[in-house]
Amino acid sequence: MAIREILKYPHPLLRKKAAEVAEFDEALQTLIEEMAATMYDAPGVGLAAPQIGVSQQLLVMDITAKDEEPELIVLINPEISEGEGSELEEEGCLSVVELTANVKRFTKIRVKAMDSQGNPLDFIAEEWLARVIQHEVDHLKGTLFIDHLSSLKRALYKKKRRKQLAEEKA
Repeated sequence: MAIREILKYPHPLLRKKAAEVAEFDEALQTLIEEMAATMYDAPGVGLAAPQIGVSQQLLVMDITAKDEEPELIVLINPEISEGEGSELEEEGCLSVVELTANVKRFTKIRVKAMDSQGNPLDFIAEEWLARVIQHEVDHLKGTLFIDHLSSLKRALYKKKRRKQLAEEKA
C-alpha cells in the first residue's frame, strides 16, 4: 500500500475547507487504505484527508496502545453535534512539525458521521478519543491546532517555521 506525503504547515491545502464525500466507491476504499498506511508509518494516531492533499471530509485514526491489536476507525463527513466538559492537554500534529502545545478541547462529544461503506454512525466519544476526533475534524475545516494557541505562541511558531523553510531552500 502506498505511503502518501503528509503536507506540512504552511501548505495552503491545510487551510481549505474539505468537500463532503459523495462517492463510496473503490477509489475511496483505496484512499482509506493509503491514509491508514501513511498514519501508521508516520507514526500518528489520526490523519485527515487534507493532510495528504485530498480535500475531502475523511479521517482515519487508531488510538490503541502500541502493544495492542490495531483498531482503525474511519469517519466520513463527520459532524460534532454536542460537546461538554473541557480539558487542557498536550497535542501535536503530523502537519505542524516540531511543536506540541496544550489545547483546550471538550472531554465528551457526540459525533455523527458515516463509515467506509456509507452507513450512518451516531455515537458519544469521551476523553482521548474525543480529543483526537476534534483535532482531525478541525483539519476538515481548514483549522490547525496552532489556531487554538495564543497569538504570541502562534506568531513564534510561524517565525520558527519560516526560518526552517528558508534553511531547507539554502
